[in-house]
Parts: sequence; C-alpha cells; structure tokens
Amino acid sequence: MLNPITICDKDIFQQVKLSCLIPTMIEGIVGRQVIAQIAAEKGIVADTHELQQAADDLRRVNNLHSAGETWIWLQKYHLSLDEFEELAAATVLSAKLAQHLFAEQLEPYFLEHQLDYTRVVMYEIVLDDEDLAMELFYALQEGEIHFHQATHQYIQDPDLRRQGGYRGLVRRNELKPEISAAVFSAQPPQILKPIVTAQGAHLILVEELIPAELTQELRYEILSALFATWLKQQVEQVEVTPQLEPEPILLQSR
Repeated sequence: MLNPITICDKDIFQQVKLSCLIPTMIEGIVGRQVIAQIAAEKGIVADTHELQQAADDLRRVNNLHSAGETWIWLQKYHLSLDEFEELAAATVLSAKLAQHLFAEQLEPYFLEHQLDYTRVVMYEIVLDDEDLAMELFYALQEGEIHFHQATHQYIQDPDLRRQGGYRGLVRRNELKPEISAAVFSAQPPQILKPIVTAQGAHLILVEELIPAELTQELRYEILSALFATWLKQQVEQVEVTPQLEPEPILLQSR
C-alpha cells in the first residue's frame, strides 16, 4: 500500500499550469468577479427564494437526490456548504444580470437573425464518386430506388446507416455554405442534385423546413450567447495577477 500523499494549493496550481489550463482558469475567475462587481453596481441581488431554487437546480443537474448524495458530491469537489451556496448565488447573479442587460434585445436580435434559427429535417448520403452520385440521383428521381434503400446500400457508417442517413434538426450555420444555400432553397420533400464539397458528393433529401420560433428555450439560448460575448469582452479588458497561498489537503491513496 502506498503512503498517504499530501497535496497543497501549490501542487494544484502546478498541475493546472502543466495542464495548460491557466488561461481558462483565469477567465473563469475574472468572469465571476466581473459579474459580482457589475451586479453590485446595478443593485442586482439574489433573494432567498432564488438561491434555494438555484441550489435545487444544481442538485438536480448533478443527480443529487438526497442529502447524503449531496454531501458525497461536496466532498468529491472539496466544497463546503458555504461554497455551494456561493456557487448557487453566482448562478443567480449571472442569470439576473443577463436579463438586465439583454432582455430587451432578445426580440430585435431574433428578428434580425431569424433565418439563422430556421431548421431543416434532412437525410444525407455522402459518396466519393461524383458520377455515382449523379446516377443515384436520377435513379431516385425516376423511382427506381427509394432513398431509404440507397442509404442502406451506400452509407458505410453503421450508426448513420441504421438511421437512414438522418442528420436530425439542423440549422443553417451548421451546414457548409454551399449546402446550406441549396437546402434552405428547397421545396420539401425534395431530393437535391448532388452537391460536391471536399468531403465528397452530398446527396440530400430535404424532408421539412421548420420556421424559427422564439420559444422559451431559444430565448435562453440567445440570452446566454449575448451574455457570454459581453462577458468575454469585459474579461479581456481586465489586467490579472494570479496569487495562491498553499493550504495542505490530505488525500489517502488507494
């Protein structure tokens, strides 16, 4: 059995450095402090109900369904109850500050970028041979073969083949520009003439175009993106000098 190993803050900091995580850590630390400072300046605080809700959300996200599971989780991450509450408070402040800064910009932003949030239900076969792709396209057009049959015959990836080439709900910015232009100009259901990219010849079935709708989920996504961009800009303006004071932690090796 190995002897007990003592780890202090200096050791942890050194591991962070060797893992090339310093920039990420600094960005997170400064971001948290920026949020706290600006929230205070704007009089934004977390009330008791909001803190309780945030704590409940944290437990749910981490599958902590009992006090015992929560305690084990806290020990695993070396967090005290006060630090857990601090984490919940930081979550609340971030959400409230984001609302304060960008809530009124949500609908104008959505209207301006509405096309970016339009989605397509599509199926795809990618072939190395452009001539074969054209031949298969005409065969599909003439009804000599069904798209589903073609996917089972020409898709090599087992999982994608089992799904019949289904790409899921895809947004415009998730596709290559040349593919996006053709897909979002289609009249569903429509099989597109093969599109050649560096990846190969794409044979695409456009099943449905789904117009963008400003749902609660999309509101949260846009708000989070706007806030993240803003926070990154704030962090980049801050001059940082990291300091750590060693504090021993005793870990028993197995």
